Amino acid sequence: MAFDPEHRLVVSLVVGRQSGEHTRLLVEDFHARTGGRVMNLMTSDENPAYAEAIREVYGEEYQPRRRGRRGRRPAKRRRVPKGLRYATVHKTREKNRVVKVDQRVVYGTAIAVRAALAASAVSTAVNTVFVERHHGTDRNRNARKVRKSYCFSKDWAVHEAVSSFTLYSYNFCWPVRTLRQGSRRRGYTARTPALAAGLTNHVWSLHEWLSFPAVQRC
Repeated sequence: MAFDPEHRLVVSLVVGRQSGEHTRLLVEDFHARTGGRVMNLMTSDENPAYAEAIREVYGEEYQPRRRGRRGRRPAKRRRVPKGLRYATVHKTREKNRVVKVDQRVVYGTAIAVRAALAASAVSTAVNTVFVERHHGTDRNRNARKVRKSYCFSKDWAVHEAVSSFTLYSYNFCWPVRTLRQGSRRRGYTARTPALAAGLTNHVWSLHEWLSFPAVQRC
């Protein structure tokens, strides 16, 4: 899952095993949904498939210089564009407990990553706590993901459908407490992730969201 922590928005989702193929599909979907824009900062765990997928999807093709005057030219390669910043979280464990968390810059520079964190409205460190916390929220809304439960999915297609339903309806129909605006004295205005991100101007009901045409026709 690709998650926007500032607006608590689920941007992209791929249901399946954590494989290189599915990681590539997730990055491609995120790239398409965001119009190919380079994010201020992207973070993840240390799964090496993310770095490879980001380079392939966001990378720019270039021709390496040939060494010497003879022989074939080297094959074209891809490199990440300037301004792309990607860092991972490295967790050191002892006796199955996390005792230390470090950040590792994969693309970009440490100075650029610190600058992106300084401009962030939600965090001052490279971490994955926001997406991990959202996994807990999703398990609360989707009983099929609760551990050691009789509600587990028996059919993969149904599991994928329910996962997409709970995660994407959350964007438009689920007001998030930390996103509300106002004060206790004057009252609060509820906001969903989609409303906070400027994708809509109101909180949707489930009926409105489910009956909205998936394909818009002019």
